[in-house]
Amino acid sequence: MNTDLQDYSHKRLNILTGEWVLVSPHRAKRPWQGQNESISTNVRPAYDETCYLCAGNTRVNGEKNPKYQDVFVFTNDFAALQTDSKSFKIEDDLLVAHSEQGICKVICFSPDHSKSLAEMAVNDIQKVVLAWQEEYTTLGENPNINYVQIFENKGAVMGCSNPHPHGQIWSQSTLPNEVYKKDVHQYEYFSKNKSSLLGNYLKQELDKQERIIFENDAFVVLVPFWAVWPFEAMIVPKKHQKNINEMSDIETLLFAEAISVLTKAYDKLFNCSFPYSSGIHQAPTNEKDNDHWHWHMSFYPPLLRSATVKKFMVGYEMFGSPQRDITAEIATQRLKELL
Repeated sequence: MNTDLQDYSHKRLNILTGEWVLVSPHRAKRPWQGQNESISTNVRPAYDETCYLCAGNTRVNGEKNPKYQDVFVFTNDFAALQTDSKSFKIEDDLLVAHSEQGICKVICFSPDHSKSLAEMAVNDIQKVVLAWQEEYTTLGENPNINYVQIFENKGAVMGCSNPHPHGQIWSQSTLPNEVYKKDVHQYEYFSKNKSSLLGNYLKQELDKQERIIFENDAFVVLVPFWAVWPFEAMIVPKKHQKNINEMSDIETLLFAEAISVLTKAYDKLFNCSFPYSSGIHQAPTNEKDNDHWHWHMSFYPPLLRSATVKKFMVGYEMFGSPQRDITAEIATQRLKELL
């Protein structure tokens, strides 16, 4: 391991976005006198009659959930994107606005109100993966949809309004900012090298073995070299695949295993139900070949030193660039020890 990266301030390049992160390993020893979050220790029941996501319950809009047994997907009752949004464009000198249409869905991972992905069996997580594939296909076939964003916000500290195990799928007519940046950088690299940017990066990581948390026959779980969040991680398929629909049946199970291993390690890290935002970035559904895309799933957990100390993006990070104290290599060691 390069000791310079563990002892001195430096910046690392995110090859997928072209952005830099400032790393300050010497600051990891500073005393903490900042805010401490309150962590819920309440044990949730398997069924909550007041939860609008539980099986058989009535949601706010009056619709009743079926008595689902595994995964349940429905159109978001409070969607951020409208399917019938008026088409318009405003370009008044420096005042620019374009209309945006889309479809937003909610995906309940399990009927068991008390569980998270970390507490679900791998076979049950695979059912979630299969549902993601189905939604990516169905939504992507809509001519008005050019990108499908699958994500999960876990925990109240991440702004999750309901503790029932669930995620969301927002699909829209244009590429969102983060996806656009990754689209551009992967395309530039692929055009020049005729190979996958993320695939070649993965080969280098597997060779060095400094940031690998876990791997199976199809996937690698690692802390990316350019990680911003303290215990950020990424799941990457070993094969060059453009989207999640290119997985075989066995690969969906191995993907579910990778999710299970990582989320279980997170829960062990600070002995709490570990909060995070996770999301899958994959090829747009814009009818282009998109051969430059190599899909991946990222996890952005905000906890810094304990279950109650959160990493805030403030000050320099809002006005300059992201910054981290715990290096990606140290974070990897801590997570790997928990497997």
